[in-house]
Amino acid sequence: MVAQERPYDERLTAPRSWWLIAALVGVGGALTMLPLGVLPMLGGLAAGSVLAAVGVSSYGSARIRVVADSLVAGDARVPLSALGTVHVLDEDEAFAWRTHKADPRAHMLLRSYIRTAVRIEVTDPADPTPYLYLSTRSPRRLADALSAAAERRPAPE
Repeated sequence: MVAQERPYDERLTAPRSWWLIAALVGVGGALTMLPLGVLPMLGGLAAGSVLAAVGVSSYGSARIRVVADSLVAGDARVPLSALGTVHVLDEDEAFAWRTHKADPRAHMLLRSYIRTAVRIEVTDPADPTPYLYLSTRSPRRLADALSAAAERRPAPE
C-alpha cells in the first residue's frame, strides 16, 4: 500500500509569547487565591495555567491542508473543483483584504499573528462565498500545492 501524498500541511500555531502569557494567567490565578492559603494558591496556579494553555493550544490548532481532491482550512473542506485563481498576498495586501477590502460573505481563516495570506476565488455558482482568505506563513508554497493538485486532478467528462 502506498502512503497518500500530502503536498501541503500547515498548522497555524500560536506564537511563543502567547505561552508566556498563559503562564502569567496561571500566576494571576495563584495571586488571586493566595489570601485563602497555600493549597488554594497552588490550585489557582494549576487551574489558571491549564485553562490558558488549553485556550492557546486550541486557537493555534487550526490547520490548512491540501488532501486528495480537497482544500481543508480549519473546519471548512472545499473541493478543488470549486476553487479558482489563487492570489498570494504580502503583508500590505493581506492587511487590506482582512480590513477594508474584506467581503462579509468570504470564508476567512484569520490569525492576527500571521502577516501573509492567500486569497482563493470560489468558482462554484451554488456557493455564495466569493473567496477564501487563509492566513499562512508560506503563501507561495500553498499556491504551488493547490496548482499541482489541480493539475493532478482528472479532467471532468
